[in-house]
Amino acid sequence: MNHRNPTPGRPAAVLFDMDGTLVDTERLWWAAVQQIADAIGRPLTDADTPHVLGRPAAHTAAHLHRTGGPAAPDPGVLATDLDMAFAALVAQDVVPRPGALRLLDELAAAEVPTAIVSASPRHVVDLVRKALGEDRFTLTFAVEDTARTKPAPDPYLAAAAALSVDPRVCVVVEDTPTGVAAAEAAGCVVLAVPSTVPIPFAAGRLVIDSLERADLSLLASLLTSTKGN
Repeated sequence: MNHRNPTPGRPAAVLFDMDGTLVDTERLWWAAVQQIADAIGRPLTDADTPHVLGRPAAHTAAHLHRTGGPAAPDPGVLATDLDMAFAALVAQDVVPRPGALRLLDELAAAEVPTAIVSASPRHVVDLVRKALGEDRFTLTFAVEDTARTKPAPDPYLAAAAALSVDPRVCVVVEDTPTGVAAAEAAGCVVLAVPSTVPIPFAAGRLVIDSLERADLSLLASLLTSTKGN
């Protein structure tokens, strides 16, 4: 593949997770799952977190079916119910994370390509993109767009390929361990901004508490520090 040459000293692209990273929807996803879990008589607990946060509806539905007892509906039915409940909540309450719009506008002004790379369904991704401003993103990837989703690297590899950039010179912004695993498996540098679950520091990864602390200079420095390792 022929990669587009990035401007020296800048990321070739910045790839953003959506739920919990750009918008405050991780809490809405938990609320949607809680709503469906309660309906089948299987309340959520903290032990369910790895199967909910950062996961697509199909994975969470399979988890609820597996642990919900003999009365639990078919996973396909649960996935549809989860999708509908989540979409309804998002439609009512799209709230950008602090610092997200400012960072997106800085990247746009510097002509750095950006993408949403999400495990949410296409109609939810499109809803959020419209709410945040469609022109702020070069492209978007939803759960339907790759054969495997996070924590597999496929979504980030596909986004980099669509932008004609080398994933090794892309910065991924993520909020969950599942998303971080996907980004790092794709070879990307990671800026982690945990929303609910803690994310430890590691090589090739910076962890900060808010996108209000992030700017183009910081993202560029991540690539420089990685090359030095």
